[in-house]
Amino acid sequence: MRLIFAGTPAVALPALDAIAASGHDLVAVVTRPDAPAGRGRGLVRSPVGAWADERGIEVLTPQRPREPEFQDRLRQLDVDCVPVVAYGALVPPDALAIPRFGWINLHFSLLPAWRGAAPVQQAVLHGDELTGASVFQLEEGLDTGPVFGTVTDLIRPTDTSGDLLERLAHSGAGLLVAVLDALAAGTARAVPQPADGISHAPKLTVTDGEVRWADPAFAVDRRVRACTPAPGAWTTFRGDRVKLGPVRPVADGPELKPGELLVERGRVLAGTATTPVALGEVRAAGKRAMPATDWARGVRVAAGELFA
Repeated sequence: MRLIFAGTPAVALPALDAIAASGHDLVAVVTRPDAPAGRGRGLVRSPVGAWADERGIEVLTPQRPREPEFQDRLRQLDVDCVPVVAYGALVPPDALAIPRFGWINLHFSLLPAWRGAAPVQQAVLHGDELTGASVFQLEEGLDTGPVFGTVTDLIRPTDTSGDLLERLAHSGAGLLVAVLDALAAGTARAVPQPADGISHAPKLTVTDGEVRWADPAFAVDRRVRACTPAPGAWTTFRGDRVKLGPVRPVADGPELKPGELLVERGRVLAGTATTPVALGEVRAAGKRAMPATDWARGVRVAAGELFA
């Protein structure tokens, strides 16, 4: 089949690689426009756009997919299908209808669970044990279309959102190509999503990344892992914000007040509503990330000091 791939961030690249290595004909990519980045705030190509540039593949960067110029080019390219991974823009019905098989989306959840922008982060935050990826027919509703297929993955006790997303990006890439193959062969069948089990996955914000020390240890652990690497988990110490890497609940730790710090041999503990957690990496503003023991030694944590 003739394909245009729609995607923007690096998590889309495993699927793009898999499609490029398949028997399908990738004629262009569509991605979000170049955006300011870095200290100089210069315009930077998206990872998907840069991938296509390196291979001499046409790159389409409409501000919005409803633009007539973009839709005209989509018709001119005469593609059979547009596979989508994390494109980042709503596609209107008139654009969805142009390819023969429409647009099919790889989404990193077991739909209808966690429809929306941050399915992996929300699954980790809420303590799900099982997740996966789904390939479904894109339609006007938010992740509501019928599903062609799924893959599953167990969420490990130490998984960050970054860890889990990397695994799903690779397993989902194989699923996406398998669905494209089935569409080409005429054997693909999409099943409507169930009416129950629906949950929504809004994007986590910087505010969501603030650690709530009055929560139990398991909830603190989940929040930090869910916000790693983005938007980043943080707390305040002596009035300044510090970022935290994943923590580890400690079942046999001493009793500490929420946020209370205790420096022990080889570890730094912070109190929660239940048992303490052992800190992993800590990064103060303007500093590099370092092991919690090195951070505590450098700032000379006093007995009874608190994270706010």
